[in-house]
This record gives sequence, structure tokens and C-alpha cells, in this order.
Amino acid sequence: MPASSPAIAATGLRKSFGDKVVLDRIDLRVDEGTIFALLGPNGAGKTTAVHILSTYLGADAGEVYVDGHDVGREPDAVRAAIGVTGQFSAVDKLLTGEENLILMADLHHLGKRAGRRRAAELLERFDLVEAAGKPLAAYSGGMRRRLDLAMTLVGSPRIIFLDEPTTGLDPRSRRTMWQIIRDLAAGGVTIFLTTQYLEEADHLADRIAVLDHGKLVAEGTAAELKRLIPGGHIRLQFAGAAGLETAARALAEARRDDDALTLHVPSDGGVRSLRALLDQLDHASVEVEALTVHTPDLDDVFFALTGHPTTEKAATT
Repeated sequence: MPASSPAIAATGLRKSFGDKVVLDRIDLRVDEGTIFALLGPNGAGKTTAVHILSTYLGADAGEVYVDGHDVGREPDAVRAAIGVTGQFSAVDKLLTGEENLILMADLHHLGKRAGRRRAAELLERFDLVEAAGKPLAAYSGGMRRRLDLAMTLVGSPRIIFLDEPTTGLDPRSRRTMWQIIRDLAAGGVTIFLTTQYLEEADHLADRIAVLDHGKLVAEGTAAELKRLIPGGHIRLQFAGAAGLETAARALAEARRDDDALTLHVPSDGGVRSLRALLDQLDHASVEVEALTVHTPDLDDVFFALTGHPTTEKAATT
């Protein structure tokens, strides 16, 4: 592929196990230095996609390129460019955190001195210096996930696959991991993230693809996805009943609340819609005290696109 190719590109990717189609001719494009989230419930095909893109598994059909290399024909070149952090920790529980990192450095043939220096850098970066000499039994879940990601970074990969990296973490540890992921992307690393957490995709991803039963049902930024479904509105707050009345006459489609002195105007939340509304209000000489834009969240998007909630929502309702 040409040098200007994206970090990850897949066309017509298909994979089945027996009669079960897990990935049904999906297309993916991930630009360099961005965070791409593949969102879907358990069993949607997210992990299978990661396994194919990272050379662990062969595809039945389709073209797949990672870092400009054909995954099927040039697996070694792909592996040299990537790092993978799976759903479950890959650390050796019999070793200390530092020993795990040094072992990984040895596997990357960094040399004794360079390997120890790289291990020390990563222990510092991931706030694990105090725990460096402790066995893994003394590590919390969040510490183990940080160590797992640190091990992925020993070889300085340009592309990292994170397969549900925060599953099982407490809220504080999850947000710590989010900041680490943001910092990696800010440093030019491309992140391919799979998750079933809607909030995670919303907070982190530059682009999101929604995967359901092996099919990509939507792709875009979080804002673009939220505008795909109805339910968005602009809330207008007025200082008095006179302003509310005048605006209600000008905006016949709005729903009014006389007690709260508000109007809810159906809108996709886009700039064009907002500009048109402000022009209408200006033409009617209406003063608005406050304006807020409300769009559906990713829960609403996922339910509208797939007909069922994500695992996260189902577990909390």
C-alpha cells in the first residue's frame, strides 16, 4: 500500500466458525495517531476482529492492511509494528512487575542495559515504581492492567490494539487507564480499542464503529452517531412569560413548559440547525436567557441501531 495509507484498513473482512458468521464483510479504516473504538456487546465479533488485525487469526475473505503491510502476506512486518493488550492480563504472576518488563525486553532483544532502562522508564510512566519489586499477588486489578499495557509498550509499537482494557476495573482505575490511552494517542500512537462500555467510547474515541452480530451497523464520531436518531432538542429558557409566548408563536413545532418558562425545539443538534433557530428568534425579536443543546446518548444510539441494549446497560437496569 502507498505510504499515505491509513494505520489500519480492512475491506470485506469476513470470518466464520462453522456455520456461525462472526464478521460479515466489514470495512474499517483507522487513521494514524487516532483512537478508534469498535463498540458492541459480548459476542458481537470485536475480539475476532482484533485477532485477525493482529495476525493471531486468519480471515476467510477480505483485504487487511496494518501499518501498510498485508496481514496475510507480511505477518512479521505487522507484528513488528503493533502491540496487543487482550481482555485478560498476560503478566506472569510468579514474577515481580519489574521482572515481567525485563522479560519482555529480553523477548524484544533490547539487550541487558537497554532492557533495564526501558523497564525503569515504563515503571515510572505507569506509576508502578513502588510496586516494581513486589509479586503480582500484591497488585490491584488496575495495577495489573497498567503493567499489562506497559509490557505492550516495551517494543515502542506504532499501533496498539486494546481489547476491552478496562473490563472489571473500578471507576477510578478506569479513568486512569483512559488518561494513559489519551496520552499515547497524543504522542502519535494509533489506538484500536474494543469496548462494550458506551461511556468509554464516548470519552476516548475520535471515531466509533458499532458492531452487532458481525455487521457494522454505523460508523462516525460520537456526535455524528448521536445525530442519527430522533430525540435531540434545543432547550430555550426565557426570563418571562412574554418572551416565551412570542417564541412559541414563532416556533410552532416546539413543546412549551409554562411553569419552567422553557421551549423544547426538535433538533439534530448540528451547527446548521442551531444557526437556523437563532435566525428565527432574531427575526421574531425574541430574547433568550439560556440555550442548551440536548442530543441522544450512545445508549440511545445503540438501542436504535441494534434493537437491544448493550451488556453494560442491561446489567444496570
